[in-house]
Amino acid sequence: MNTECLRIADQLRRAFEGDAWHGPALRELLTSVTAEQANARPLKSGHSIWELVLHIDTYTYAALESVRGAPLPKIYGTEKDWPAVTDGGAPEWKKAADKLFQNATELSQAIKAFQDERLHDIVPGRQYDFYYLLHGIVQHSLYHGGQIALLKRAIGPH
Repeated sequence: MNTECLRIADQLRRAFEGDAWHGPALRELLTSVTAEQANARPLKSGHSIWELVLHIDTYTYAALESVRGAPLPKIYGTEKDWPAVTDGGAPEWKKAADKLFQNATELSQAIKAFQDERLHDIVPGRQYDFYYLLHGIVQHSLYHGGQIALLKRAIGPH
């Protein structure tokens, strides 16, 4: 039985799509955000909503590729960790948000198909297992979702 993988996939789905115990999921948080709001920087030394979306997506996609068998690349502390917003327009903002949710959906489906007995296999390129990685992706996404919620509040309605 694939019980634990189904639980992890459900937690990831809740973090991104809704029905989460903690409050608004990422989709709920981002639905009404405009490109202008996504680019706003209410905290001068902090990241924008858009940067957070790109950052979350970087890790979500890397985890997806690892579940598919690719070595997990070094991201933390590199230029890949916080991708720059290159075009601040509405079409690019929509594309970035859509890509985030597409990758999250694909990761959730890949986790559902993953076998529980593989959760303790070491992630290629790391010294930790898939159980740690997959729970970490959920936690990472929720952590930054909380930051997005606070940034939205700081930006206020436009």
